[in-house]
Amino acid sequence: MLQDPKRYTVTAALPYTNGPIHIGHLAGVYVPSDIYSRFLRLQGKDVAFICGSDEHGVAISMKAKKEGITPQQVIDKYNSIIKQSFEDFGISFDNYSRTSAKVHHETASEFFKKLYNDGKFIEEVTEQLYDEEAHQFLADRFVTGTCPKCGNEEAYGDQCEKCGSSLNATDLINPKSTITGSKPVLKETKHWFLPLDQYDAFLREWILEGHKNDWKPNVFGQVKSWLDDGLKPRAVTRDLDWGIPVPVEGAEGKVLYVWFDAPIGYISSTKEWAQRQGKDWEPYWKSNDTKLVHFIGKDNIVFHCVIFPAMLKAEGSYILPDNVPANEFLNLEGNKLSTSKNWAVWLHEYLEDFPGKQDVLRYALTSNAPETKDNDFTWKDFQARNNNELVAIFGNFINRVVVLTNKYYNGIIPAPNEFSDVDEATLTEMRAYPAVIASSIERYRFREALGELMNLARLGNKYLADEEPWKMVKENPERVKTQMYVALQIAAALSVLSEPFLPFTAAKLKDILKLNDVPHSVQNMGIVDETLSFNDAERSSHKLSWNDIAVKHELIPANHQIGQAELLFAKIEDEEIQKQVNKLEATKTANNAANKKAEPQKETIAFEDFAKMDIRTGTILEAEKMPKANKLLVLKVDTGIDVRTIVSGIAESFKPEDIIGKRVSVLVNLAPRALRGVESQGMILMTENTDGKLVFINPDADGVNNGEMIS
Repeated sequence: MLQDPKRYTVTAALPYTNGPIHIGHLAGVYVPSDIYSRFLRLQGKDVAFICGSDEHGVAISMKAKKEGITPQQVIDKYNSIIKQSFEDFGISFDNYSRTSAKVHHETASEFFKKLYNDGKFIEEVTEQLYDEEAHQFLADRFVTGTCPKCGNEEAYGDQCEKCGSSLNATDLINPKSTITGSKPVLKETKHWFLPLDQYDAFLREWILEGHKNDWKPNVFGQVKSWLDDGLKPRAVTRDLDWGIPVPVEGAEGKVLYVWFDAPIGYISSTKEWAQRQGKDWEPYWKSNDTKLVHFIGKDNIVFHCVIFPAMLKAEGSYILPDNVPANEFLNLEGNKLSTSKNWAVWLHEYLEDFPGKQDVLRYALTSNAPETKDNDFTWKDFQARNNNELVAIFGNFINRVVVLTNKYYNGIIPAPNEFSDVDEATLTEMRAYPAVIASSIERYRFREALGELMNLARLGNKYLADEEPWKMVKENPERVKTQMYVALQIAAALSVLSEPFLPFTAAKLKDILKLNDVPHSVQNMGIVDETLSFNDAERSSHKLSWNDIAVKHELIPANHQIGQAELLFAKIEDEEIQKQVNKLEATKTANNAANKKAEPQKETIAFEDFAKMDIRTGTILEAEKMPKANKLLVLKVDTGIDVRTIVSGIAESFKPEDIIGKRVSVLVNLAPRALRGVESQGMILMTENTDGKLVFINPDADGVNNGEMIS
């Protein structure tokens, strides 16, 4: 771990521009990286917080084919949506670029040529799957087939999503092209490979020895597993028509593999930022006193901890990441998030339903962050964290402080009198929180850090509850001046320490306390002008820094005028939550309908066999549960021929009283059968709907009498 770095380069995984951003992305990568970067800035650190859209690769091509548009139209559409979502949720990137940008094409091409000229690649001719109808080689995701390990018939050419096995497209049994549906053939093609096996010793020493104590166990464990399985050469080029052309002779029709090209996007985005700021980009990537941190999800660990470091090592002039604090996955209401199945909470849709509640989602996702294991987001938990924590603890404390200050002193902070032992102890405890929270953030324990922030709000609530200024004001009004002064110091501390987690709330609280009008000296973090990135204007207004909370005698001075009370958080009602649950249920129903496959046709029968069946319309006259049988109902059915007893296994789907009078179709010439001592004289025709629930096959035409034959 690098001690006391001179500068920080913080990267967040480049999102694919083949769809919008959902809560899984926010929880896994972007909120943690934003908390970390905001925290560093509040300490006056030199930070480059870098990201951008990943606009190459198969995912883009697949989306374009599906929507019937060009790849360029896909990336332009989703780049705009993604960038807006990041801005809406206060993700404070210093630069958000695109891998389709000229600077990135140049940077990635130069990087490849450097390794090529230095002899770092191996060139191989291999056989790959080729679609003769489409006249193109098939990238991994354009091939499906049967997984050789688990038998899943819908495995992709790079991975089986059922058993999780990594595959090569040529491993699949009965492969087929997703473009034409035809069976591909093997055809020779030339590609360049990075021989990862040659970097095994370096990776073992750097990670398994050098970072065994400071990297997260889930990251360390996955890297160790990859190394123990044995590294193999990995292709850095692909036969595709969308991407960065391979910049050497004999590579026509080939592009850089997206996982070679994408991480270089961090470098090109840094170049873009540095040029705008009038800075030199190289120290942020090539100086040993720079701390490089990659924030990613667990599906990207191998690329950021094995492949990209091997690339950087091969190039020779770049620093390696100090840490890669990857999170696990966030599930949604007990099921895996899935963009293809629309099982997600999309950020742009969230703000339509919960306008102005960006911080509530940031809070809920951080307090339930999948830092060491997969976690589950539920709307009920979201509601509880808002109502029981943000409203009842944080918001309640601030509201009481501001309301009482305005009520007793017309919003002017009173000068304190002599501090009691309780006052001194409270202020001392308050001043300890910057270090406590910082310790958690620096160890990438953001959930723990957020808990400590809420403990500071709890400290404020406890102080007010114990001191009871609303009672003391009648007995000793001079004492109340000191109490309110102390409480306002805690409120000021919260306005600063909450900013990494709740930036919109922090800004609103500073405005209520009018902290931006208080003349504190602090490092200027940017000059507002139209050329700066979308968070620079926000940073220029900071007056108190992180460390001020621990060392300044007074955070907000006596005689300072504060504003009127405003609610920082509002209670979320059950109806709002139920609306979200209903939306997900509708999605689940639609998915079931789309995925439900008809049973295969049974063995062919002769017409004479069918003609033997006598199916009649009928009506259920009586229904009751079969004693000591959970699944059976005993029915009395008017078949038009007679009234007969039929035992049917539908008790788990229907209540007896709900089906009396129901019109049904009955197989009346089925041989009688005794079930638990009751003779059943026929069968009711049933099927299942898209939810897997039983439904009656019944005549819906008016004027059809019982006993009519169905043919």
